[in-house]
Amino acid sequence: VQLQASGGGLVQAGGSLRLSCAASGRTFGTTVMGWFRQPPGKEREFVATINHSGRRTDYPHSVKGRFTISRDNGKNTVYLQMNSLNAEDTAVYYCAANFDPRTFNSRRSADYTYWGQGTQVTVSS
Repeated sequence: VQLQASGGGLVQAGGSLRLSCAASGRTFGTTVMGWFRQPPGKEREFVATINHSGRRTDYPHSVKGRFTISRDNGKNTVYLQMNSLNAEDTAVYYCAANFDPRTFNSRRSADYTYWGQGTQVTVSS
């Protein structure tokens, strides 16, 4: 699986962005997909995950209620809608994938096998 993330940019605090992650391969519909981010000078952190069907999602407290992950298996694409952005959301955002359905229950980046190249999100205050 090859992943290509896009949609990052510069946005004012309180604004919104939608990230996309396009995946290659006909097996996209069997993967757990996740979004992670790495703020400047910090460790990579979990942002959201979605199971293969799109019926189950999970978020950390820091983004719950503001971010929404979704997927379109017909388009081999996963999305991250980000609303009410603030300066603490500034980071490089990465999409990730794994075939093991148990990955959905993990928030660890080490449990994801495939990674996109990252897209920069900068929120100005």
